[in-house]
Amino acid sequence: MGAAGALRTFLCSCWLLLCTGLAHAQVTHLVRADVMVTPPSGYQPPLSSFDPASLAGPWREVALPDKFDQGTPERSAGGPLKPGAMATTWYRISLAGVAAAPGPVALHLLRWQAAGQLAVYGDGQLLYRSQGSPAWNHFRHPALVIPLRETAEAPLPKTLLVRLDTFPGAAGAITSLYAGPEREIYGRYAGREWLEYQLPFMMSAAFLAVGLFSFGVWLVRRREPIYFLVFVIAVCTVVRRWHIYAGLEQLTISDQWFGWLTYNALNWQIVALQYFARLLHGRDHRWFNRITVGFAGLMTLATLPLSALQPGLVLVKPLLYVVPILLGAVMTVRNMWDGWQSRSYEARLLGGWMVVSLSFGTYDWFKVKYQFNIEGFYLTPYAAMVMFVVITYILFRRYVNAVAETERSKETLEVRLRQREQELAESYEKLREVEKARTLSMERQRMMQDMHDVLGLSLIGALRMVERGRLDEREVAQILSSCIDDLKLAIDSLEPVDADLLLLLATLRFRLGPRLEAAGIRLAWKVETVPALPWLDPRHALHILRILQEAFANIIKHTSATEIAVSTAVTHDGVSVAVEDNGPGFSLEQGLAQGGKGLRNQMRRAEAIGARIEWQPSPGGTRMVLQLPLVQRTLAAPA
Repeated sequence: MGAAGALRTFLCSCWLLLCTGLAHAQVTHLVRADVMVTPPSGYQPPLSSFDPASLAGPWREVALPDKFDQGTPERSAGGPLKPGAMATTWYRISLAGVAAAPGPVALHLLRWQAAGQLAVYGDGQLLYRSQGSPAWNHFRHPALVIPLRETAEAPLPKTLLVRLDTFPGAAGAITSLYAGPEREIYGRYAGREWLEYQLPFMMSAAFLAVGLFSFGVWLVRRREPIYFLVFVIAVCTVVRRWHIYAGLEQLTISDQWFGWLTYNALNWQIVALQYFARLLHGRDHRWFNRITVGFAGLMTLATLPLSALQPGLVLVKPLLYVVPILLGAVMTVRNMWDGWQSRSYEARLLGGWMVVSLSFGTYDWFKVKYQFNIEGFYLTPYAAMVMFVVITYILFRRYVNAVAETERSKETLEVRLRQREQELAESYEKLREVEKARTLSMERQRMMQDMHDVLGLSLIGALRMVERGRLDEREVAQILSSCIDDLKLAIDSLEPVDADLLLLLATLRFRLGPRLEAAGIRLAWKVETVPALPWLDPRHALHILRILQEAFANIIKHTSATEIAVSTAVTHDGVSVAVEDNGPGFSLEQGLAQGGKGLRNQMRRAEAIGARIEWQPSPGGTRMVLQLPLVQRTLAAPA
């Protein structure tokens, strides 16, 4: 009970601090009263006026607060009773010691606790009466502020008469009272009301808001049941303490169903807390989980208000809390041990709250049984406040840990990404070196093959003809000049052309122009702008140069043309390059039949780059058209 006592001391201290600002006017603490009991009889509602002299007694003096136990002889029925019969306890309190005040005077009753009705008379005139049913009044008994005098000229009552009607055999209690100036009395009332009811209500409302938010999170993240359990705990907490937050106005729900809801909310709260704790410490006890669920389900069905025996339910309801308290004690010990074994800080924190809540609940149960001073505060609402703080802290801690884990994962991913980038860069560098070496090797192979097929064969043929004496100096010079042109074109093909066909043709014009001029042939340049060819690299460029070079060579050697026209055009699927002369013309079939290697080489090279080559007769000579695609569809073979 140490934690309960500490919290009680703290709350009382806060209440005293709120009262330090009161004015110097005298507030009288009424702690003595005379009491008498009227045996059970048919209940008669309080009248607007009552003659105190009609109460013959006997009266006996008691100290306030005063309580009476169940089954006292004067409150028990000696025989059969009519439905609704009640015993009446009368308290007579003298106001002679109340200091006169210039203004309104009020009375402050801290609490009355009984399943019944309350009425207060001042000098025989009704000052206050409870409005709810006996069972409803048993749920919640807020502090009362009752005006004793509304104006300064009105007389102040000399005697108070408190009428407390209870079920036969039921217990009840009433606290001491305070009388004094209305301003000071209201200050006492407001401070206690805020600490005892408003503060727990605000915390419960905040807890419910967190629960609704958690339910929304659970709808999105169904794999995390902890958010659904927080929602269930929050709803059960609010419903469980509904009777504490309810005002004086009776709700539309019946007393039976109200009691059924508040009681069973506690049982299902225990179930939700058990599963919530299991998620924290990770230790499953299926047998205990089944016991909690089975008990909650059994009591939910067993306490269904299917009959109108309301008085009996009110009298036995405190006994119904014995099993939840025992079950809560086992759950507390079980989860404290599991939290310690699992070394889970969150589970230990929740287990610590369970110890506090169990202590507060046990204290309040004895308080309901009138074993403690009823003027003190009930502590379970503050246990709910602590639970709200604990669960919110657990959710906050999990959120912060999740954010930290995300940041750590992000940092880890960044490190791994940098490592992968470095590995990819190194791998790319190696591949680039390999590709560079492969390209150089292919270029060397291409150059060697081209020099062998073109330049080498030309030089070997010229050498053999010189050895046989078939060539004069002019013909040798012509052959050597042709070999030099072949070599220059091979070198020019190594220069980057950036997919620009016109640049490649300009290179060809620069190399072959002097040779054509020396042969007396005029070159007509009719080149137009054409799209770039993405596939045009040095290897493909050499194929195009060789095809066009062979066309120029055939015109020079085999025709008597005096003019060559070079033109370009854009077709529906590519680009065309045309070479047209004004010679006598020739037959492609006849040229191929005579075994001309130049024509076959042109066709082979065109096929290697995915192009087409055509020879078309023209009115004044021959027209060769090279059709180049925009997108290459076939892989080029090595030259």
